[in-house]
Amino acid sequence: MDEHDTDAAPGPDRAFYGRRKGKRLRAGQEERLAGLLPRLRLPEAGPLAPPALFPRPVSAVWLEIGFGGGEHLAAQARTHPDVGFIGCEPFVNGVVKLLRRVDEEGLDGVRIWDRDATALLPRLPEASIGRVFLLYPDPWPKRRQRKRRFVSDEALREIARILVPGGLFRFASDIDDYAGWTLVRAARCPALRWTATRSADWTTPWPDWPGTRYEAKTTAQGRRPTYLTFERV
Repeated sequence: MDEHDTDAAPGPDRAFYGRRKGKRLRAGQEERLAGLLPRLRLPEAGPLAPPALFPRPVSAVWLEIGFGGGEHLAAQARTHPDVGFIGCEPFVNGVVKLLRRVDEEGLDGVRIWDRDATALLPRLPEASIGRVFLLYPDPWPKRRQRKRRFVSDEALREIARILVPGGLFRFASDIDDYAGWTLVRAARCPALRWTATRSADWTTPWPDWPGTRYEAKTTAQGRRPTYLTFERV
């Protein structure tokens, strides 16, 4: 990793890397995708007013980028029913898993953006999001692939811009190189401050961390996760 490289701005029109669909959906999943997703999907264009996206008043709006199967997002929505949640995930099979949780548990504080998150961030107002989560993003481990990583100088500037003062950006990865990559770029963003004061702060899960199946699998394989928290200053 060349720590002195400056990342090019990804921009809303950058190429999208990653799968959009996996195995064939079951009938019930197709029904939720056709019936429920249109009601939860964010408007496709124009600036957004996050609190107005929800059917009832919310105390804050939190954003998860790449929610996978929605385990963490659904757990946060259950724990914080007063908060509105925006989940970004272009992988259809992950979206339908979250839709099932939303449907069966009546999680009315969830809205979904099923496209690349870099097209959403510029549409969010400054200081409008209380927390941003980026949990186990694709590490793109090969050197020639690293430009595909979500974390970049521009992405962190956008995350800092949309966070409220004192708002938090949480990042987790089981890839040491990606954790280091993120720390280097966060250090170049004057609006973000790494909150750690001791090693336990990045080796211990957050107090409200529900864990995920992916994390359990990777831990069983001997990889230790890193948990980074940055504050908007």
